[in-house]
Amino acid sequence: MKEPPKGWPRISASVFYEEPKKAIEFLCKAFGFEVRLEVEGEGGRIEHSELTFHGGLVMVGTAESSAHGPRNGRAWCASPRATGGKVTQALCVAVDDADAHAARARAAGAIIAMEPTTTDYGDDYWADRTYEAIDPEGHHWWFMQRVRNPGERGEG
Repeated sequence: MKEPPKGWPRISASVFYEEPKKAIEFLCKAFGFEVRLEVEGEGGRIEHSELTFHGGLVMVGTAESSAHGPRNGRAWCASPRATGGKVTQALCVAVDDADAHAARARAAGAIIAMEPTTTDYGDDYWADRTYEAIDPEGHHWWFMQRVRNPGERGEG
């Protein structure tokens, strides 16, 4: 298999917001993403954006239900705001310190739906410290910190 283009991960995700500019600001402040690219179109509409997080890439786009309306036949793009809070995907991001990351997210206004919790899947598997955050438009984000790798002995 060929390598992906330089600077691109093998897989990336897109999330859609009614207010993508505000979402980009929030994602950077609350979760630590960095803007790599932000392309504005007519009326300030976000035509394309790329946010990075330690080698990962998330694209933030404009949802159909926004004031800017659909473009290029993308009527399928929606924010959870337009679906009564239902989401069709949730993103999981690896972090170094789940507790500190949750504190940062909370301070920036994220709803912490699940406080940082350690789950041990057994000695043959791993243990993670994970929390769930909900952004202002209702997207669910999971942040996990690996606290034990497969085959390592648990404390105790």
